[in-house]
Amino acid sequence: MSQKNNQKFNGFDYVKSSGGIEEYVLLKNDLKVLVLEDHSAPVATFMVTYKVGSRNEAIGYTGATHLLEHLMFKGSRNFNKEKNTAIWTQLQNIGAQINATTWNDRTNYFEVVPSEHLERAIAIESDRMRYAFLRDEDRQPEMTVVRNEFERGENSPFDVLDKNIWATAYQAHPYHHSTIGWRSDIENVSTERLKEFYNTYYWPNNAVATAIGDFNKKDTLSLINKYFSEHTKSKNPIPGVYTEEPIQEGPRRTIVKRAGQTEIVGVAHKTPQGRHKNTYAFQLIGKILADGKTSRLNRLIIDKGLATSIFIYDFPFLDNGLFITYIFLTPGTEHAKVEEIILKEYNNIISNGVSAEELKRAKAQMRATVAFSRDGTYAVASALNEAIAIGDWTFYTTFMDNIKTVTNKMIKDTAKKCLVEDQSTTGWFVAVETTT
Repeated sequence: MSQKNNQKFNGFDYVKSSGGIEEYVLLKNDLKVLVLEDHSAPVATFMVTYKVGSRNEAIGYTGATHLLEHLMFKGSRNFNKEKNTAIWTQLQNIGAQINATTWNDRTNYFEVVPSEHLERAIAIESDRMRYAFLRDEDRQPEMTVVRNEFERGENSPFDVLDKNIWATAYQAHPYHHSTIGWRSDIENVSTERLKEFYNTYYWPNNAVATAIGDFNKKDTLSLINKYFSEHTKSKNPIPGVYTEEPIQEGPRRTIVKRAGQTEIVGVAHKTPQGRHKNTYAFQLIGKILADGKTSRLNRLIIDKGLATSIFIYDFPFLDNGLFITYIFLTPGTEHAKVEEIILKEYNNIISNGVSAEELKRAKAQMRATVAFSRDGTYAVASALNEAIAIGDWTFYTTFMDNIKTVTNKMIKDTAKKCLVEDQSTTGWFVAVETTT
């Protein structure tokens, strides 16, 4: 089909294509749609990504996006227990996988279904986009479920340290609080406040529908048009987030002392927006530092018996993020000693860059990581979901091309700009004995 013929295809305007994926916009309400036919297996994934996450929350209703995600499964106009058409029943009876997730910049709802049942998934997502019940009698038990999730996180040394590092690194920007929110907000946010949040952000012009799998594109776009065109665009503009994090003017530290069996060091540095070219350099720096037994920190820390494992956090976000090296210490290892090794290796990269062999190996590791992570319709939709969240779905299709362009100079320049003391936040988790 030519671009000319695509332009008003089934009530859509054709926008662009990249990596075999085509983007359309539904003329009725500006819903963006991504489609990719994949006939390798008789399944299809349908996912709706809303461009709203914990960055859109504020004091008093942190965690609202996540709690609302839970309520979205409790029934809508056409899919509910009263009609014996509850969402879980409708989908699990046909062997579908169904879930939703919330993060800083987005919320997504998805179904993986036998291809012949794709219409049902599309109908469900359209119905709850604007007709979710959001009842107070459902909020109460779901609040308890979410609070239990919060408490499980509080019992994890890593989760607790990570939450405190982000809260210390970001003071103004809403990345300050975690997606789960603060306990008091989880317990006390009202159903009316959640409805207000829903009616602000859950609109077709703030969403992207992704369909990937064993189907005919024309038929699938026709179904999306059939169900989603009943919705109008939002009456008011979707509110943006205009709060910017002030420039950090010195190193920050946080120490968490709590019962636990694992002690941890986390060294974080602020990174640019996810679409910035430095993102690709950071992806490879992470590989060079910690991926595999020959990586730098594995040789310097793991092989020396100072730690049991290493984790590099380098996930890109819509706004600025954090590059964090987490080291899980062996008993008796001093936090300061490991922190010194991390910073010394950062300075080594700033001064000397990386070797040609390290860069070549890191790119090969990234190719393998990407290939394994994109196997299957859900995996592709999930990766597209994260690219949508940072503001450009073609981040997914162009990622490896951009990785290939990274040079030693780019890595040195990125490290020199970002891995500096004044942009750092260091966290220690110190295990203490509980008193009885």
